[in-house]
Amino acid sequence: MKASLSRWTSSLVLVALAALVTLAAMALGFDQMLDRIVEPARFAALRHDAPGRVVVVEMDAASAAAIKRWPWPRDHYAAVIDHLRQAGAASIVFDVDFSSPSTHDGDIEFSRALARSGGLVALPTFGQQARSGDSRSIDALPLPLFRSHVALASVSIAPDADGMVRQAPFGTVTAGVPRPSLSSYIAGVAARADTFFPINYSIRPATIPRLSFVAVRDGAFNPAAIRGRSVLIGATAVEMGDRYATPAWGVIPGVIVQALAAETLIAGVPVSGWPVTALAVAALLALVIATRRRMATMALAALAAFSLVFVLSLLMQSWVQRIYPLGGAFMLLGLVSMASAIRRVVYRLREQRLVDEETGLPNRRAMTANIGGTARCVAVANLSNLDSVTAVLGQSAIRDVVLRIADRARLSAEDAEIYRLGDKLLAFVLPASDEREEMLDGLRSILLQPVEVAGRKIDVAVTLGLATSDRSGVDAALTKAILAAEQAHTQGRFWVQDNADLDDLEQSISLMGELDQAITAGQIEVHYQPKLALASDRITSVEALVRWPHPTRGNIRPDRFIPLAEQAGRIAPLTLYVLGRTIEDLARWRGKGYDVTAAVNISAVLIGSAAFTVDVLSLLEEADVPPAALVFEVTESATLENPLEAIAALEKFRDLGVAISMDDYGTGQSTLSYLRTLPLSELKIDRSFVENAHHNRNDALMVRSTIDLAHNLGLKVVAEGIEEPACLAFLRSVGCDIAQGYLISRPVPVGQITALLDAEREMPQSASIDRAIG
Repeated sequence: MKASLSRWTSSLVLVALAALVTLAAMALGFDQMLDRIVEPARFAALRHDAPGRVVVVEMDAASAAAIKRWPWPRDHYAAVIDHLRQAGAASIVFDVDFSSPSTHDGDIEFSRALARSGGLVALPTFGQQARSGDSRSIDALPLPLFRSHVALASVSIAPDADGMVRQAPFGTVTAGVPRPSLSSYIAGVAARADTFFPINYSIRPATIPRLSFVAVRDGAFNPAAIRGRSVLIGATAVEMGDRYATPAWGVIPGVIVQALAAETLIAGVPVSGWPVTALAVAALLALVIATRRRMATMALAALAAFSLVFVLSLLMQSWVQRIYPLGGAFMLLGLVSMASAIRRVVYRLREQRLVDEETGLPNRRAMTANIGGTARCVAVANLSNLDSVTAVLGQSAIRDVVLRIADRARLSAEDAEIYRLGDKLLAFVLPASDEREEMLDGLRSILLQPVEVAGRKIDVAVTLGLATSDRSGVDAALTKAILAAEQAHTQGRFWVQDNADLDDLEQSISLMGELDQAITAGQIEVHYQPKLALASDRITSVEALVRWPHPTRGNIRPDRFIPLAEQAGRIAPLTLYVLGRTIEDLARWRGKGYDVTAAVNISAVLIGSAAFTVDVLSLLEEADVPPAALVFEVTESATLENPLEAIAALEKFRDLGVAISMDDYGTGQSTLSYLRTLPLSELKIDRSFVENAHHNRNDALMVRSTIDLAHNLGLKVVAEGIEEPACLAFLRSVGCDIAQGYLISRPVPVGQITALLDAEREMPQSASIDRAIG
């Protein structure tokens, strides 16, 4: 209870300090930098098409080419106004400067068109700098000739200090008169001049309806595209300038910025939320982060907090048009997350000095500190077969095993403190007693009983080593007790005093005994994964993969029992069994006229084994298929320990016609000399390089160079791990010979391979790859 209260108190202090730092940073404007970083993500999350309430008549390159002079005579604008009015436009707004005269006839025609529009038209007004270096501004208004029948609206846009246009004004003052901005005029929103609103860049600019100026001038457009909509006329041609940088869409024409601003206001006037509101929400979430005890849950809490703040801000923006700045909130969450992580690391470093991380038991350092220089009888319990138990149950079960043994030892040793010295070592102090032999007998009877873990009873081999701490100290006594416990294991005794030698504790456990029975009973299955020849789009080879469907344990993964078989010396009979089954299946396929080959993996511990080589040669001599139908896949490390014997064995197989493939190429310690000296027929590029090669430049370079090298050496190339069509297409483009992976087919039983080959024979070659992938 005290520890929990202390954690909450310290977490509150941490969050409060982080909040103060964040407020100080916000006062200096650092939160705005974070907001600008978050902006693109905010817009991307809410991205949508334009509602289409504003249509842009763009003065584009095609229009400029058609009119062939600048500035354009204003009779062109007059024609545009008449056509838009007749099409039923709700309003016609120009983002074009009419503050200076053009041709006399054109200006007269334009003024008449404005009069005919009946007040539909708004012309722009804006302020501009008097001259370079002069802070004064001159207000630009349309010629008096044009003002009688139009509204005036401001087109002024003020980029931020970084050159980005993030907001637009509701209005400005020109010639001493407050005037709405183009966007406010179109949306019909009234607001104070020189106030601003954020532009919604979630709208895709490309989806804003557009018509070419000359098309409207000539009446070559569908009136339905205009009817009831507001029309904004402005330049989009690059040569006309008027372009602005935006945080979401790069540099776009000013008229498109005005259209986005108008669509923003039509959807509802956006309001900037109070930054402290988001900061308060972040503070509550930060407290959750700070109170997490584990680093993983802390990281998940931090990720969830960032995501929740971001999602809440999006909901408020999309539902009620309230936009909350997130810079301060994210800054607070980041500070608390980093500070909490640092605090946890410091705590764990301090904790690790005295506590075993996996079990929570005190460790050797704690035992040394607690016992001190007092003379005591130290007992060390060696859980000698814990590695084997780990192999059977997995690492996650070891904690339960150790704690159950610790509980039993504590009960038998009169509630003594139990310390964990290492993965397999527990230690405690035997209480002073004249009946130590009886106490040790009691320990034996309780510690050697099976332990129930995950619903299974496990026999844990426990031996004790005893030593007395003296002037040499507790560490010396513990070392002696450890050696004594290992000696007890070697001698088959429960306990030994002071004397033991380190021995190999690895033992084969029940699973390996069951493997022998499974091989004898034919319970081990061989599945095959097809390999696709890219030149012909046909299945020309398969890889044999061992599977163990255990009658009571279920399917046992190969990566669990194969390493155990290697350690227990049972990999040779397992490999010979797989090879024999593969030869039988090959004979059946070839009897049906299928010219396929099969690859069998040969463990690195078997290459160079004379006995294994003899057994393989005997199998090949008795086989009903030619050796050329087989491929032996060996890893790059297979020849590192005994290179001469390994090379000699591989050459014997090759001389018979067996192809030798280097498996997992690229993950080991291959050198060019290995490729030159080994009797190889093909290279098999490891999936770690293949699966991302179609979009990872470095992987693509490695795969391409490997294929070129192999082909120059006369070797075929197999690429494994293909799971995407784009990856297969890449391999085709770089000249790979054979493809293997889930995109082609998963490993399947022999019957399905036969069915696959039967189906392939019936279909045309052009369809085979579609069938294979399907």
